[in-house]
Parts: sequence; structure tokens; C-alpha cells
Amino acid sequence: MASRAHRKAAAAARHRLLPGGRVAGPMPWIIAIMMFLTVLAAAAGLGLGSAVRSMSADLAGRASVQVVEADAQARDRLAARTVQALRGADGVRAADPVDPAALADQLRPWLGDAATSGDLPVPALIDVMLTPGDTDAKLDRLRRLLGGLSPKLRIEPHAAFLLPLAGLLTALGWLAAGVVLLMILATGAVVVLAARGAHDSHRGTIDVLHLMGSTDVQIARLFQRRIGIDALLGGALGFSFAAFVILLIGLRLSATGSDLLGAVDLDTRGWLLLVALPVFSVALATLTARWTVLRALGRAL
Repeated sequence: MASRAHRKAAAAARHRLLPGGRVAGPMPWIIAIMMFLTVLAAAAGLGLGSAVRSMSADLAGRASVQVVEADAQARDRLAARTVQALRGADGVRAADPVDPAALADQLRPWLGDAATSGDLPVPALIDVMLTPGDTDAKLDRLRRLLGGLSPKLRIEPHAAFLLPLAGLLTALGWLAAGVVLLMILATGAVVVLAARGAHDSHRGTIDVLHLMGSTDVQIARLFQRRIGIDALLGGALGFSFAAFVILLIGLRLSATGSDLLGAVDLDTRGWLLLVALPVFSVALATLTARWTVLRALGRAL
């Protein structure tokens, strides 16, 4: 009972020495804003990385064969012969013709009713899935096979179409990682400024504590404790708002029905990394405050 009263008295004394905290000053709000932006940038980087990995896994070993023939009947006959030849070729796991109606539906936003009128010579498509292994070598063999069947057959790997998009997503992911790094550095700078300001404003109290026999480490603990509490409150507040925004954006992306946008997802490991950011910010703020105050006290002696 006596020790509990002693702890309360000690906490009250620390609060009198360094008033603030509990979202009362600007420090928790600044950290909350920076944590909000940091978590959003980190979530964007992780989501884009997930989309690139998902895209690469889906497109690896897949290709499309185009039957470029203006005559509809000749196109259908050539497509049937091509499917049969592909299914018997080495290195091909599956070869399936794309439904002309589904293809017309995808072209309708650009071509309108002309996509289904039959007046436009829309090429027939065959979706090819290759067996695991050297994709480039298998594609070369298939090009030679299709070239022997007809010069109106063309094969293109799916990855070739979306390679620029994958590069863009990768670049955006690295940009998000750079933003996270800059926000961490900015958070450290803000803590340094706050610790220096608190040290300067409480210089008289520090002198009294020195006269009472307090060491620099004991005084630094007062500052690091207060700034650590501010970082904890600000980090929790910023992370909560950021998590709400991320969940809201996730629902909106799911509602679009797009496979590409749906691939921008956060798995359990991604969420754990996001949760680690506020914890890291508290540790960073505490250690930075301790280092700053000890350095300032060392210079004052």
C-alpha cells in the first residue's frame, strides 16, 4: 500500500516537472499526423508489392494466340486446327479458345455494337497455359509450330503486355518505401526539436535537480518518459485513423470487381508490419529523446 502511494507520488512529481502529454500539447498530434501518413504510405507500398507478385504468378507461363484471318469461316477452321495442334505440343499444359461472345463484351466499350455485328474482322484468341520451366524456350518452339501451320497465327506471352504496368507498380512501391523512410527521419527530427525545447524550458528545474544530486541519466529518463507517452498516444491515434482509411479503401477496391485492383491487398504479414510501425515510433522517440537530452546536458556542464 505504501509502495503504491509512493509510485503515485513519484508520478505526480514527474508530471509537475514535465507537464503536458495525454494529447494536451502539439507533440502527440504531430506524431499522430506523421504516423497516419507513414502507415498509409507503407500500406500502399505493401499493397503494390502484393499486386506485382500476384500479377507475376498469374501471368507466368501464359500466352495468347491470335488467329488474324478476315474470313470468319476460314478463321474458325484455322482456330480449330491451331487448338488441336497446341494441345498435342510439348510444353503446353492447356489450350482453350476464348469465347467470342466474352471477347465481344470486352470490346464493346470501345467498338460499340460493331463488336458483335460481325462486320469487323476481330481475331480469334486461344488462351495457352505452359508447363513450368523455361518459358522463353517453349514460346520459341510454339512460334515455329504455329509458323508451320499458318502465317496468320501470332503468339504473345501475357507478361509482355503487362510488363510496363508491373514496372510502374514496382516503381510506385519503391516510392512509397522512400516516403516511409523520410517520414521516419522527420519523426526523429521532430522529437529532437521537442526534446531540445523541453530541455531549454525546464533548465531551472534541471539545475535544482542537479543540486539535489540527480544524475544526467535520471533527468533524461523524465524527458524520455514524457515524450514516449506522447509518441504512444500519437502513434495509436494515427494508426487507428490510417487503419480505418485502409479498410475503407479496401472495400471500395473490392467493389470495383477488377482483378488488377483486387490484387492490391494486404495479407497478415503486411498488417503485422503496419502494427509494428507505431511500436517502432515509440522506441525511436524514446531513444531519440534520451540521446538528445543527454547530449544537451553534457554540453551544459
